[in-house]
Amino acid sequence: MMDFARGGTRQAIAINLLAEMAYWLYSASLESSVWQATIGKKLLGLYVTDVNGKRVSFARASGRFVGKSLEQLTLFIGFLAAGFTARKQALHDIVAGCLVLRKV
Repeated sequence: MMDFARGGTRQAIAINLLAEMAYWLYSASLESSVWQATIGKKLLGLYVTDVNGKRVSFARASGRFVGKSLEQLTLFIGFLAAGFTARKQALHDIVAGCLVLRKV
C-alpha cells in the first residue's frame, strides 16, 4: 500500500506526469517550430534561437525545458543569471545554448 504522506495516489502521480509531458511537448514543439515561440512568447514578441540566431531543434528545446524544470528545485535561482549575463541568459538558456530575443 502506498504511503499518502510521501507522494499521493498513483492516479495523482500519473496525472501530474501526463501534465508535465503535455507541457514539455507544447513548449519544445512550439519553440522548435517556425514560430520559435510558445503562444505567450509570440504574444509578447519574443522568440527562441540558438546562440547563432538559428531555429533550435526539438532536442535543444527539450534540453531547455528540462533545465527550466530543474531550476524549480533550486527555487528558480538559475533565472537570476539573466540579470547578470551579457546576453541576458538564464542558466537553462546557457546550458542549452539558447537565446530569447525580442522582435523589433
